[in-house]
This record gives sequence, structure tokens and C-alpha cells, in this order.
Amino acid sequence: MSDSKAAVLVPGKIHARVLERFEGKVDVITAPAGPEPSLSEEDAQRITAVAVSGSFNASWIDALPKLEVIANFGVGYDGVDAKHAASRGIVVTNTPDVLNDEVADTTIALLIGTVRRLYQAESHLRAGKWEAEGPFMLSPFSLRNRKVGLFGMGRIGQEIAKRLEPFKVEIGYHTRSKRPELSYTYYGSLKEMAQAVDILICIVPGTPETHKAINADILSALGPNGVFINVGRGSSVDEEALLKALQDGTIGAAGLDVFYAEPKVPAGFLSLPNVTLLPHVASASVPTRNAMADLVADNVLGWLSERKVVTPVPETPVKG
Repeated sequence: MSDSKAAVLVPGKIHARVLERFEGKVDVITAPAGPEPSLSEEDAQRITAVAVSGSFNASWIDALPKLEVIANFGVGYDGVDAKHAASRGIVVTNTPDVLNDEVADTTIALLIGTVRRLYQAESHLRAGKWEAEGPFMLSPFSLRNRKVGLFGMGRIGQEIAKRLEPFKVEIGYHTRSKRPELSYTYYGSLKEMAQAVDILICIVPGTPETHKAINADILSALGPNGVFINVGRGSSVDEEALLKALQDGTIGAAGLDVFYAEPKVPAGFLSLPNVTLLPHVASASVPTRNAMADLVADNVLGWLSERKVVTPVPETPVKG
């Protein structure tokens, strides 16, 4: 390694394009991901930037005395202790906007697939049952005349809402405060919205306030005709309550792209006919992940060369 180049830490794995963008520009130092830092003292003293896909807690931050910037791969950065970083004057960035369309598109696909049981229908065909046993059963639900509530109305939530409009559904939302520029119905509480709608889409980040916010009470309010879709964070859902609600008909169906302890998925979900499951793929296309990787690299390289970043998070002490 050459001391003439800035040292950038990559803990654990990250998109290969990030490393390609760094090649020849910085010295990349790799280390195993985990709750406690695993670095030599020499490396720790050199590192001024971090590119991370996953968690980066206060222990890691405090182990790097010359750290200036942490670039998170993903729009959600709940795994990074941004407040602690800010207290040390360290910039934190994420990758918003470049994945909005992909996540919104996947959300609509997951919603339609869940309501119409398209995966189950394709499985019926692939297993030869169409010819041997006859047509697949009629789907119990439809999008017709539905009321959709979005839990979260940030950038991605607004893109989802725009895509829902041509389906001629009623659209509402719940967030901490009303967005007066939006024409959709605002609900002052999550439960009020769950009582009023029959499709609930969760797109909130993982925070202490949203932790297990989708609980038995909310699911009961959604009702037996209700459909729950989660493309936000698995931590927002009480999975035990959701599994029970699906088993006993408290709600009608669910489509899940994220899970509480992913990649572990509760076994009970796997055998249910009224659940569509995806392995956290909402933004998982080559073009979108490449764009996210470029933004990570742009944030790191921009800070190291010009003391500027493209997408600082709100907690960060400086602006781009």
C-alpha cells in the first residue's frame, strides 16, 4: 500500500463496482464485518473513509481516529450510527433516489402478485396441474375498488403512489406529519389508516419509532379482506403477529420483500398459500445496483478530493 493515497475501509462485502471505482485512486483496506472492529493499529490510524454495506456502529467509528466520511450502500442507513458519527464531525452518506423507481416498480409487482396469487398460479402450471387437474383456482381478491394506505410517504412512497393512480384505487398515507403538497388522504395515525383501507403498504425506514409498528392491533384493524405489503424494513413488523393473522384469517394476504432477521424467514410463512415472499430484491437489478455503487464511490472520492459529498444524510454535520 502507498501512503500517498487515502485509505478507505470496506468492512465485509460491498458491490464490486465500488471497488472498481476505487482502483488506482485509493488504498482499500478490507476487514471482516462484525460488531467489534478487527483491524491492525497501523491500518486504523490510516483510514479516513469507509464504504459499507451493512452495519457500522460506534465501536467501529471510535476505532478510527482519522475517519472523515462513511458512505453507506443503500438508502436506509439504520445500520450506521449516524448520530455518533455526527458527534465526531464525521460525514455520513446514503444512496437515495437512484433506487426509487426500481423499488416502486417491484412494490406494484409484489402487490399484484400477492392479490392475484400469480406465483401460485405459475407453480400450478409448471407442476403440470393445469393439464392434469384443470384450471388454477380463482384468486380470492382483486385490486378493483380498493383503498390503499402507505405507511411512509418519502421519495419511494411518492413513487409508489404515482404508480397506483392508474389502477383507480383510493390512496392515503400516514407519516409523522401531513404533506400539504400531496392530494392523497392523510391519516393522523397508523391505526386510523389501517381501519380505513384494505391494502397497507409499509415503506418506512427502520427506526425505534417504527419498530414492530405493524402489530396485532394494526393487522386486526386492516381486516379479513386486507392485504399487507412490506418493502421497507422487516423490523417494522411483529412477524409472530403477522403469521398468526395470516393463519387465522385476520387479514387476507401478505407480500413480503423484507424480514426481521433476514435472510432467516420464519418457517410458518413458507407453507401459507396467501403469502408471496421475495428475498429482499426490490432494488436488485444490475442497473440500479450499479447506480447505487457509483453514488457510494462518488461520495467517498468527492469528499477525499474536494471535501464535498453528493448525498449527506440529515444527521451529518456538513452539506454536500
